[in-house]
Amino acid sequence: MSSLDTKRETSAPRSVGAAPLVVALVGNPNCGKTTLFNALTGLRHKVGNYPGVTVEKKEGFCALDDGRSLRILDLPGLYSLSPHSPDEVIAREVLLGLRPDTPRPDVILNVVDATNLERNLYLTSQLLDIGTPVAIALSMVDMVDRQGDRIDAEILAEAVGAPVCPVIATKRAGLDELRAAIAEAAASTIRSDLWNPPAIVKEAVRPLQAALEKEYGITRQAAFAEACALLMQAPDSARLSASVRGLVAEASANLAVAEIDFASTTIEARYAWIAGVCGAAMRRAVRPRRTPFFTNDRIDRVVMHPFWGYVIFLVVMTIVFQSIFTWVQAPMDWLRGSVDSAGVAISHWMPAGDLRDLLIKGVLGGVGNTVVFLPQILVLFFFISLLEDSGYMARAAFLMDRLMSKVGLHGRSFIPLLSSFACAIPGIMATRVIGDRKARLITILVAPLMSCSARLPVYALMIGAFVPNRRVLGIGRITILTLPGVTLVSMYFLGMIAAFCMAWLFHRTLLKGAPPNFLMELPTYHVPSIKTAFHQMLERAFLFLRHAGTIILAVSIVLWFLSAYPKHPGLDPHEQIERSYVGYLGHAIAPAIAPLGFNWKMGIGIVSSFIAREVFVASMGTVYSVEDAEDTGHVSLQDRIKADTDPRTGRKLFTPLVAVCLMVYYVLAMQCVSTLAVVRRETNGWRWPLFQLGYMTVLAWIVTLAVYHAGRALGFG
Repeated sequence: MSSLDTKRETSAPRSVGAAPLVVALVGNPNCGKTTLFNALTGLRHKVGNYPGVTVEKKEGFCALDDGRSLRILDLPGLYSLSPHSPDEVIAREVLLGLRPDTPRPDVILNVVDATNLERNLYLTSQLLDIGTPVAIALSMVDMVDRQGDRIDAEILAEAVGAPVCPVIATKRAGLDELRAAIAEAAASTIRSDLWNPPAIVKEAVRPLQAALEKEYGITRQAAFAEACALLMQAPDSARLSASVRGLVAEASANLAVAEIDFASTTIEARYAWIAGVCGAAMRRAVRPRRTPFFTNDRIDRVVMHPFWGYVIFLVVMTIVFQSIFTWVQAPMDWLRGSVDSAGVAISHWMPAGDLRDLLIKGVLGGVGNTVVFLPQILVLFFFISLLEDSGYMARAAFLMDRLMSKVGLHGRSFIPLLSSFACAIPGIMATRVIGDRKARLITILVAPLMSCSARLPVYALMIGAFVPNRRVLGIGRITILTLPGVTLVSMYFLGMIAAFCMAWLFHRTLLKGAPPNFLMELPTYHVPSIKTAFHQMLERAFLFLRHAGTIILAVSIVLWFLSAYPKHPGLDPHEQIERSYVGYLGHAIAPAIAPLGFNWKMGIGIVSSFIAREVFVASMGTVYSVEDAEDTGHVSLQDRIKADTDPRTGRKLFTPLVAVCLMVYYVLAMQCVSTLAVVRRETNGWRWPLFQLGYMTVLAWIVTLAVYHAGRALGFG
């Protein structure tokens, strides 16, 4: 008998022992799920991957009032249980208990956006089919209240057969009640009489449901949900057994003979139930004739305008990158002074020798000169968090889809590309939301061209040393835009242009195909959470400092040793480093980079920064500290590279043109072995990462060569 043949079905309450209750956090994209997860778990969460796949697994813990622990699994955003991308497949398998590496959830915590109740309840109706207890967190209720509408949580709870708790996660409002609702759901019975599928749906599902229940050992209700999903789309033949595939084909054939569209029939039945639920639970206010001036639609007419939308996007990005130089000078000066003070103290208290040289010229010269740029990275992440939380980034995705579709990129590619501004690794991992294989692969190949935060120390070093702080735009005495800000913005837009051009080339050569349609639900505009933005800043600061204290520190120590040995008594510091191990390495690669205007010292930085791009700054700091004849403990780098000259010709080795060429090279080159490792994992082989390394290296070399010689021809050399 089908799980939906009876008017009402119950299941025994679940045991609530000492083991943590497993809670699956599920919801539509942009429903506030991540904010709620962070509010519930705080810093008590970890991120990994599901075994055997590249989909991110994020889980955290929190406690109930009675002392029991909740293990919360934050699943990828879903619109329905009919998956279209790898992360959606994993989310469905976890919910149905089909993954042996993840326990079947004891409770499903469904986050429902109150401002878009009808759309969100479609997923809710499918979750209720599974048979796992459900608790509903009603988010965005403050926005509903501001509109004058009202959702009766008690009526909604009665209609859906699950506890409903309004929450405002950004203010931590309703979290205690939500934890109580989770505990209530875990001990409650499960209803299955909520929506009433037509008889033809029940008949089509019944044999397939029985087979799934028997073959995979899942509950009768979970088998019903899986059977519906299989009949609504083509099954994954690699995952299903021959008998199940045969039953799917047989049921589909019977439906075709009866001229019944299973998907449309099922969807219409669900939305008929949803309409009744919304009608009972929601009370809409009588709208005044004069509506507020700043409504979502009115703002979108400007923000998403075919012309002004791009102007606004350019202005927003310019303000963000200008602030990186305007706001952080004081903390950068403080950090630089602290590093210098530490060097002076070590020089004063420690006797001369290799250990003192290692600490001052290796550790402080390498790590210290890199940590100085931490404030700029934090400001970048702060603004990105605010823009995402406000709802603007979703609009930017739609806006950029008009351009990206012309070059073969999917509209969903915008979020991975945007994430790559922070780091290409999460950006590449975010391509899992792209269902089309070719569009996903194109996005992976061009994502590293977006200037990540690891490039920012390189840009900041070159711009701070060689780009004068001149005002470009201002009002009276107020400076709005400076030349360093314009230069930095130019580097970021160069990466975007390069990404679009290469995507266009790949789309028309290696990976031909039409990009699929882009559908995305736009969230309501709201005031972003400053607290959430600061939380993400602190998280990023921790990751950066951990990186500086491990990889960059290790590279700095190795480079100090290679640049200090073998010892050549009697030689001046410049000759000593030229005849050191690192000097031999630099001169070996000098012929390949000399046409770009780079000398052997820059070659050392380029080679070492393949471990991580920001290591370039640490490498230059170590090399120039070792070369410094005066062991005073001062480790400032910008003045040293500006003053560096060729002892044979007396000409400056670093010039403004060389600085620009170096930045252009780092915009376009693949200088990150970790990114290549992630690409190998995401593409299941070395073919595409090696291709990516090759094309980006050649592209960087050719473009930098052109910029250098064009600059010299124009008299900038």
